[in-house]
Amino acid sequence: MNNNNYIEQKKNTHLYFQIGDSKYAINSANVLEIMKLPALDYPQKLPNNIVGLLKYNNFVINVIDIRFYLNIDITPYNARNELLIVKTDEVIFGIITDKVIGILPFDTALIDAIPFVDNKMIIDSLYKYNQETIFIINIYTIENLLKEHNLGTDYDVQSLFPTDKASVDIMKKRTRAIEDKTSFKIASEDLYSQNKYISFNLNNDSYCIELDYVTEALKDTTITNVPGTPDFIEGIMNLRGDYITVLNLKKFLNIPESQNSTRKPVIIIKCNELKLALLIDKINELFECKDSNMFDAGEGYFSSEFIYNGIPYTILNIDKISSDKKIIVTDM
Repeated sequence: MNNNNYIEQKKNTHLYFQIGDSKYAINSANVLEIMKLPALDYPQKLPNNIVGLLKYNNFVINVIDIRFYLNIDITPYNARNELLIVKTDEVIFGIITDKVIGILPFDTALIDAIPFVDNKMIIDSLYKYNQETIFIINIYTIENLLKEHNLGTDYDVQSLFPTDKASVDIMKKRTRAIEDKTSFKIASEDLYSQNKYISFNLNNDSYCIELDYVTEALKDTTITNVPGTPDFIEGIMNLRGDYITVLNLKKFLNIPESQNSTRKPVIIIKCNELKLALLIDKINELFECKDSNMFDAGEGYFSSEFIYNGIPYTILNIDKISSDKKIIVTDM
């Protein structure tokens, strides 16, 4: 892949998510973090369809529900809702979602602009994927709307949040965990850091990959076994007509199997013109981390280690893994 194509692919990589029966997407370059919905603060009056405030890495940020801007029905939240932390050139804010589905590179040929978009429409284009329509969110329009003060609503937003003790307790615990973060702070000059990672679990240990290598992440996929391949080759998967080798990371790294699941989440990487799907246990979150917080993990399949939110993470050496001669990839 030449440099211009690589830049174009990264530019069009989106994180897509579900709210109600609809799918939406935001450019992944604007996503700072994904988290389960925490407890929010509620001042007496919240303008601009803001549903709450959250203290996030020394900032107090607005949290919104895009359904207010789209004039569609609002259903109550629960502890399973997920929160996207996104950034523009000027602001950071949160978007409540039902669930995050994955990361997907958008083919520009399949993006359709919506005609007659005005400066208050937060959806400016559509993407066709697997016979579904994904609505692409313009977060810069949301940024401008947040600056206005005449879009307030009389909606009782507090009534949308769960009141049962179990949900309240777990959401408050999440808020305390966010407030207790000490190893990952975002300042304005850091918003465009290149050190962005996607994290995941192998058993109970945490790992991550530089997002530059990642083309897509899927929470579940169908894998076809291929006879006669090494045991760390889980099989192949068909991704929109492209057959990709699935590498079982635990077997490849000689990590004992201690978790069994019917779900098969994968992170799809591309390095040295080789595309691989890495089978993992669980996809976690996107975040940024400075080089100064890292220390060398030595040679081999791991490049660095660091502590984030009190949890040790190991960064995979994707160049080393993708160039290993043990990996046999056959064109299908």
